Amino acid sequence: MYRQKDKQKQRMTVAAAAAFLLPLTAACGSERADGGSTSADAGKTPVTGVRWKVDSVTVDGTTHRAPERAHLRIDAGGRAEGSLGCNRFTARAAVDGGHLRLSDATATEMACDDIPLAVEEALSRTLTAGPLTTGADGDRLTLTAPGGDTVQLSRQRDASLYGTKWTVTEPGGGSGRAHLTFDDAKNSVSGHLGCNSARAEATVRDGHITLGAPVTTRMMCEDSLMDTEKRLLKLFEAPLSYRIDQQTLILTSENGQTVRAVADR
Repeated sequence: MYRQKDKQKQRMTVAAAAAFLLPLTAACGSERADGGSTSADAGKTPVTGVRWKVDSVTVDGTTHRAPERAHLRIDAGGRAEGSLGCNRFTARAAVDGGHLRLSDATATEMACDDIPLAVEEALSRTLTAGPLTTGADGDRLTLTAPGGDTVQLSRQRDASLYGTKWTVTEPGGGSGRAHLTFDDAKNSVSGHLGCNSARAEATVRDGHITLGAPVTTRMMCEDSLMDTEKRLLKLFEAPLSYRIDQQTLILTSENGQTVRAVADR
């Protein structure tokens, strides 16, 4: 038993070290996040506003296939967010002509046994190595670090509303536990609201979703989870408009409340 606990503790310690790699390497650069072009090739392929799937990272001539969930998205306002495969990260992003710099990055501290730590480290170091040269080829993007290491990315298509596990990111406080899945065949939605599981009828038509009264479990959880759940329950009170932007689902109620969720398949 003690050996098993020691191994688990060691995995967590190593993962935590990798998570702090981003802030340490990114601290070298602090360029402004505003201004500049937002295209990779003279306005042909936009860098911002696109969720890029990370396909691979090449370091010192060795190419590593990226984890399935690794991705990068850069907003026009100068903020970047994404995933190294296991750990999520955020950073400031400065796009200037054919160059991109990520700085002031922070990351989560999770351990995932199915994702090699070395790949996360390689991806983290390359993305924060300094000004990255951007090169576009249709739906593909190449980021080249000053030392020649590269990250290969491809544009992600819109996820399907149905059959996708949508993990709620806003409202916050749910620690990633809140999620919804829509079932076309059963005209229903099911999932977790933060504390309790829930299920309801769901009618989808012309960009709108009407949810029936939810059937939920009756547990009590910590305040942050219950606050998230109370806000999500309001979604079932009136029709919602919805739209999907690549891997993001945006639900808007008639009173203007917005819920965002990302595809987790």
